[in-house]
Amino acid sequence: MTDPAITPGKAEGAMRTIGEVSTELGVKPHILRYWEAQFDSIKPLKRAGGRRYYRPEDVETLRTIDRLLNREGFTVRGARQYLAGKGAKPAPAAAPAPSASTAPAIDLAALRAIRDRLAAALEAA
Repeated sequence: MTDPAITPGKAEGAMRTIGEVSTELGVKPHILRYWEAQFDSIKPLKRAGGRRYYRPEDVETLRTIDRLLNREGFTVRGARQYLAGKGAKPAPAAAPAPSASTAPAIDLAALRAIRDRLAAALEAA
C-alpha cells in the first residue's frame, strides 16, 4: 500500500532528497538543515558535494518534529525532550486527580458565612 505523501514514482523504502522531503512536509530546506543540527536522531546520508539523502526513518522523524513544532506548539527543546523519551503519541498533559490526602480541607460553613456577608453588602449598597 502506498502513502500519498510519498513522492510519486519512488518506492516506499527509497531515500529522499532534501527537496523531496521539503516539498512533502511543506518546510523550506534550510529549516530541515536546522532541525538536522538540533536533533541528533536525524542523520541523512551525505554524498559527494554534501547532497543529503534521507532514509524513511529520518523522514518519519522529520514528520514528527514538524507536527510537534508547527502544529502542537512544542519548543525545539521540548520536542527534543519528547523524542528522547519517545512515545508513539504525545500524551495530553492531564493534571493528576487530587487524592484525599493532598486536597485542601474545605470549611463549608466558613465559605457560606463569607457568601452571606457578601450578599448582605451587595444589598446594602
